[in-house]
Amino acid sequence: MAHIPTRDRLNNEQSTPRPQRRPEWIKVQAPNGETYAQLQHLMRSKELHTVCEEAGCPNMGECWGSGTATFLILGDVCTRACRFCDVKHGRPGELDWDEPERVAQAVSSMNLKHAVITSVNRDERADGGAPIFAAIIRRIRELAPGCSIEVLIPDFKASLSALKIVMDERPEILNHNVETVPSLFKKVQPQDHYEWSEAVLRNAKRLDPEVLTKSGIMLGLGETLDEVKAVMQDLRAWDVDILTIGQYLQPSRQHIPIERYYTLEEFAELKEYGLAIGFKWVESAPLVRSSYHAVEQVMALSKVHQSLYGT
Repeated sequence: MAHIPTRDRLNNEQSTPRPQRRPEWIKVQAPNGETYAQLQHLMRSKELHTVCEEAGCPNMGECWGSGTATFLILGDVCTRACRFCDVKHGRPGELDWDEPERVAQAVSSMNLKHAVITSVNRDERADGGAPIFAAIIRRIRELAPGCSIEVLIPDFKASLSALKIVMDERPEILNHNVETVPSLFKKVQPQDHYEWSEAVLRNAKRLDPEVLTKSGIMLGLGETLDEVKAVMQDLRAWDVDILTIGQYLQPSRQHIPIERYYTLEEFAELKEYGLAIGFKWVESAPLVRSSYHAVEQVMALSKVHQSLYGT
């Protein structure tokens, strides 16, 4: 006799996304090589964290192998619990005021042309940890004056004063990711607000019209293409210059599942659309992440970088 599922089981099967086979065009290489090993040792010796490792970035092998990395500051524990992110969450420790020196020394030791600095959320502080961002920018300018700087900041709960602390140091790129479409914010990042992201990106341009602003979107969380294009239109209305679009990859079974994989043709379509509506640079491909090809972006687009370094 055939097994007939109960109604409860049918409902559960219909509401639980089925595992999807990863497309052949999404291939992640394990990090290896001498340069990777040297950078890993450098990070450990200076007690530094990288978002490459903490967030399980699929490009870690490629980026570290070429001598670049994205530094994760303000500790490795986030005050928010976004359902897509593999960074630990909970109650963080005290700020480490020696961190700017260690980060700047690492940037100098690596001879970076472009450093990306990002952080966990520090919602327990009114300034969101902005003074550490500022101190790192200043110290990198001193120890590695030929290095341009990109900061990938949290929303600071839309605090203009916190944002101004960072913007006063004039990073070449001010990056803040919206991550997803407004209809999915509460599902994907329940402690975030689309309006906070808007405030950060709009106010960054108001504080420094010459700064390059940047944002990113993940695909595959249940959004529609029309919703993605609507967010792209919002970002342009906020005068954002650079956009990154990538496929969401589930870090573990405890994280929000993948609703679907986008095709290479769809990524190409979104890149073409983004350039057509006025973005200066669009990276759109399955494994694109926030700092992918960041050095090329700043060298091609930053007036400040061009005036300082003649590139």
